[in-house]
Amino acid sequence: MSQTITSNPAPVSAAKSSGKRATNLTLSADVLDAAKQLKLNVSQLCDAYLQAYVKQEQARRWREEHAEFVAAYNQTLAAEGLPLEEWKTF
Repeated sequence: MSQTITSNPAPVSAAKSSGKRATNLTLSADVLDAAKQLKLNVSQLCDAYLQAYVKQEQARRWREEHAEFVAAYNQTLAAEGLPLEEWKTF
């Protein structure tokens, strides 16, 4: 069974200053009950997980969108070597 969390919207001035906004989530009731029993901050945990997931998804999509360029660049490096390699001192 799922349970919906409805948070009261923060006053406009508080919402703007914190960069956050209220939303509704539907979560598994047993997990939500366990989190409440453990006194976990569900909003903070959801926000942190979502931030990490969004960052990971953005990176995955960037790699997918630029895969052709990266492959071509790697082929160029394999064929021609690194630019200015003859002057490197290490």
